[in-house]
Amino acid sequence: PFRWVCASGKPEDLEKTDAIACKVLEEMMLTSPEEIQQQMADNIQWIKGAQENKLVVGSQARILYADAEGRMRIAEAFNKAIANDEIGPVVLGRDHHDVSGTDSPYRETSNIYDGSKFTADMAIQNVIGDSFRGATWVSIHNGGGVGWGEVINGGFGMLLDGSADTDRNLKMMLHWDVNNGIARRNWARNENAIFAIKRAMEAEPLLKVTLPNMVDENLLEGY
Repeated sequence: PFRWVCASGKPEDLEKTDAIACKVLEEMMLTSPEEIQQQMADNIQWIKGAQENKLVVGSQARILYADAEGRMRIAEAFNKAIANDEIGPVVLGRDHHDVSGTDSPYRETSNIYDGSKFTADMAIQNVIGDSFRGATWVSIHNGGGVGWGEVINGGFGMLLDGSADTDRNLKMMLHWDVNNGIARRNWARNENAIFAIKRAMEAEPLLKVTLPNMVDENLLEGY
């Protein structure tokens, strides 16, 4: 999931970011395709109930299962609010249990059926790509949830400070951080990933991802 932390440590800043994220999601839901309507509704319900359910332990932080577009638009709205002195700085991140951040053949990449789930390229590529697209820091670590030597995890942190540079960087970095893993799952012929990467290419014409050729199973009859 997508994650953010209010660097001020103020509960009121977290409450404001919840409201900002909810507004962005509600606007997105008006034009989102049927395939992701349920996810949008679930995310809105989650963020609306977050304060009441008292999920904070320590840092004023929140997680949200937003897609690439959602993460970029929410981050952009946060950066604007910071520039307008409505909230303090915000640090973006995500869990390693995410689409691009982890090579883990027994968990996160267990449903990649093209034979590549036992490779550890993606997490490394993701961190390198994040680093020169504007991440404040990146990390590579091992063992997350399934045991040392069985997984490679990559993570990042990105400080939103309200600047124009940050506004540009957050779009580049978050776009890569999500769509890198979607591209891989697309090549493995995951139907939802194919749908998502097609949408990503429509939204960003500079993104060019090879689409897989599907085999008609009827061709295999008699063999």
